[in-house]
Amino acid sequence: MVLASSAPFEIIVVDDCSTDDTPQILARQTDPRLRVIRHEQNRGKGSGIQTALEHARGDVVIIQDADTEYDPRDWESLLNLYHQDRTRNPNGLAVVYGVRDLGSQPLIGHLGNTGLTLATNMLYGTQLRDMETCYKLVPTDLMRALQLESRGFEIEPEITAKLAKRQVKFLQAPVSYKPRKDKKLRRVRDGWRSLMALLRYR
Repeated sequence: MVLASSAPFEIIVVDDCSTDDTPQILARQTDPRLRVIRHEQNRGKGSGIQTALEHARGDVVIIQDADTEYDPRDWESLLNLYHQDRTRNPNGLAVVYGVRDLGSQPLIGHLGNTGLTLATNMLYGTQLRDMETCYKLVPTDLMRALQLESRGFEIEPEITAKLAKRQVKFLQAPVSYKPRKDKKLRRVRDGWRSLMALLRYR
C-alpha cells in the first residue's frame, strides 16, 4: 500500500528486530525509494521513529505504522492541506494531524483515545480531535528540534506536547482507519504511560 502511493517520498523502514518474515520480505523489495534499517534488539515505536528521523532527507515526515490500520492514500490530503497553508502563511509553522473515526474501536480503546485527547486539550490549550493518531505530518527540521526521548507508544503525546509548547498551528484532516485486534499496544498500561507523558512534558 505504501509503495502504491502517488505522493513523492522516500520510505524509511525501521525493522525493530522482527522475528517473523519481515526481513526476508523487505529484502525482496527493489523500489529505489525504500531504505531499510534494522534494530538488533526490540526498542519500541518511539525508538523506531527516532532512528528513521536520523536518516530522513525530505522536507516533511509522515509516520506510518507497519500494519493495515491506516491507508497511505490519505497522505495526499495531508500534504495538500500542509502546502495550502504554506502558500497562505509562508512564514507560519504548521503541522497536520490525521483524524480517525474511532467509533469502530473497542470501547476501552475509544474511551482511552478520547480521554487522552481531552487531557491534551486541557493541558496545552489545543483543539485536537485525535491526539493519538499515527498520521502526524511535521516538517523534518521541526521534528528533529523536538529532541524526542520516548521509546514506546508514549512518543505520540511527547510529539504533541512539544509541538504545542512551540505554539505551532495544528491542521487536521479526516483519514480512513480500520482498527485491528492483535495490537502490540496494551491499552491500559500504554494509556497510563501516555497520560504521564502529557503531565511530564507540560
